[in-house]
Amino acid sequence: MDINRRTVIRSATGVAALAAFGIAEGSAGSAFAGTSSSSSSSSTSSAYSLEFDSTAWSYDSTNDVYYQIGKVYVANPAATDYENLSIYVPGAYLTATANSDGTTYTATANPKGTVGDYSGRTAPIVIPVNTPGYAAQKPATSYSYSNVSQYLKAGLIYVWPGLRGRDSSTSTRSDAAPWGVTDLKAAIRFLRYNESVLPGSTDDVVLFGMSGGGAQDTVAGASGDSPLFYPYLRSIGAAMKDAKGRTLSDAVAGVMAWCPITSLHEANLSYEWNMGQFASTGTRASGTWTSAYSTDLAKAWPKYLNRLGLRDEQGRHLKLTESSSGVYLAGSYYDHLIEVITTSLNNFLSDNTFPYTVTTQGGPPGSGSTGSSTTYETVADYIAHLNTNSTWVTYDSTTNTVTVSSLEGFVNSQKTASKPVGAFDGYSRGQTENTVLGRGLDAPSHFAPLTRGVIKTNQNKYATYSDWDSAYGASAYDSDFARKDSVGKNMAWRLDAYNPLYFLSPAFDGYRRSQVAPHWRIRTGIMQGDTASTTEINVLLALQNYGIRNVDFATVWGQGHTQAERTGDSATNFISWVKSVTKN
Repeated sequence: MDINRRTVIRSATGVAALAAFGIAEGSAGSAFAGTSSSSSSSSTSSAYSLEFDSTAWSYDSTNDVYYQIGKVYVANPAATDYENLSIYVPGAYLTATANSDGTTYTATANPKGTVGDYSGRTAPIVIPVNTPGYAAQKPATSYSYSNVSQYLKAGLIYVWPGLRGRDSSTSTRSDAAPWGVTDLKAAIRFLRYNESVLPGSTDDVVLFGMSGGGAQDTVAGASGDSPLFYPYLRSIGAAMKDAKGRTLSDAVAGVMAWCPITSLHEANLSYEWNMGQFASTGTRASGTWTSAYSTDLAKAWPKYLNRLGLRDEQGRHLKLTESSSGVYLAGSYYDHLIEVITTSLNNFLSDNTFPYTVTTQGGPPGSGSTGSSTTYETVADYIAHLNTNSTWVTYDSTTNTVTVSSLEGFVNSQKTASKPVGAFDGYSRGQTENTVLGRGLDAPSHFAPLTRGVIKTNQNKYATYSDWDSAYGASAYDSDFARKDSVGKNMAWRLDAYNPLYFLSPAFDGYRRSQVAPHWRIRTGIMQGDTASTTEINVLLALQNYGIRNVDFATVWGQGHTQAERTGDSATNFISWVKSVTKN
């Protein structure tokens, strides 16, 4: 993509973007302009020291583990109940002596101590981001070896930070985005501030998480050292420079993301294009304003997609074009999506043997529903099952491979829409993500200008439906977008900070203004109705187009919103991947 085309889409939230997409006018300018000059400074007085206390280690002699729990990682925390971390270190990586209290130890790093393939100098640091639905990650309050044993046995150092999230806000404090990723970055900076007294390699920090956690580690991995986060980091007294005045970094080496629910700025649109256009019940039932809204969102997404300038590995420009039926179900991007679906099903056939039993999930815990199981004796039986309602898969028994021909057939068989129209930025602010980008306790907000554009363009048409409410109109979005958070930033700024493509695509102002992680592993369950398949595919493409060579990607057939893996278990596979991409 020609870099000069950055002028076409100045920001996902900017006026040029909306005008270029032909969706509606906007009011926000570039969210990146003036970032550094507007960054606030941290307080001159600090409530907590950033120095790590090397005299306060505890020791699990049974398992040979040193650990510390509850270390506040910023100087001026907004929430000490969340902004603290725990660190767990294999015993070989420290040289320790018992303190006079009989319970704690003073320890220094032992760079020559070894566990497996690692030493106290080279051991990677892994950080979990367990924030489903962008919820908070509670810090550890007590020691449990079972929670960290698999990682420590492999020679990794495990750091567990508390992180604020959409559900940790109080009546006086909003913990909505971007505070979750801000806290994560602050914890990483704390480790680098103290790297002279801690074992392990801060050059090899690897994040891992699923769903909202996968989304936040994706954002963190794409936005290393982005000035968008500086005002937030400074406000809580994060370590910006080391003791010698050298600038510190919050960039990471690797990201493991399972089912990342990300790219929220366009998620309403992609959801309706990918899945909603094939549904006709609930909010997509004929005769409702939301059915018309679904179609309009679906039509708007290709305009956005085509401006991204994504290319496949062969350099082919991926675009959507109009089709004789459906909404833009043609073009090189459509063909690429079909190739991804085909690869997923062929991997499934390669990885498994028949007879094969498919077990569906039951209802939520306590519902009494246990799901059901169906056994398919042969591949042909399974393919016939997939083609029950329409023929969209062709099977070649001589090669044991398939060809997928229809997105509609795939969606109706395997990936039906599980969310209502306005799946992320709800028209009544009722979706989880309205809280993620809200204004604190019980104050959900609209956040997506592309969605606002569709509403603005079509609200006169929607008003002719009996189920329309004027409260759903564009003015509600405008008022939410204008509000500023405690750091003085509006929704445009916050949304850019939480959009990985903002940092990865030349369509946005943040392109090449951050340090992007060099190693990525992305896994999704292809059946998940939680987000469009295009979400993770576009992150993959953007990373590859950016020049990131190490992206291990798979969308796993037969699995939904889970820590999907083609074979084996997620923790073992993650640990093996860390070994393959880090120095040892």
